[in-house]
Amino acid sequence: MSYEIVFAKEVEDDLRKLGHVITQKVFKKLIQIAENPILGEDLGNKANMDLTGYRRVYIDKKRVKIVYKIINEKLQVFVIAIGKRDDMNVYKTATLRSAEITDNK
Repeated sequence: MSYEIVFAKEVEDDLRKLGHVITQKVFKKLIQIAENPILGEDLGNKANMDLTGYRRVYIDKKRVKIVYKIINEKLQVFVIAIGKRDDMNVYKTATLRSAEITDNK
C-alpha cells in the first residue's frame, strides 16, 4: 500500500534552491518513502527544536535532508521541509513551519 505524498506549500521554494539534479534525487527518495514511510529516522527533540512525530531521511550522500511526518489515518506522508545539511537550517525551517501549521489549525 502506497502513501500519498503531500507537501507544505513552502517546499516548492525549498526544491528550487536545490537545483534540477538534486530535485530528481529528492523525488526518487519520495517514491521510496511513499512505499515505506518508516524509512527515515525519528527526529524527536533536536537542539531544543521539538520535531517529535517527524522523521528525516538523507539524500545526495547525506548533503540534503527531507523532513516529513507520517499521517497513518489518511495514508499520507506530509513533507514539511527539504534542505541542505548546513547548520541545522532544515530543522529550524521545519520547526517554524510546524508551529505555523499548528497555529493555523
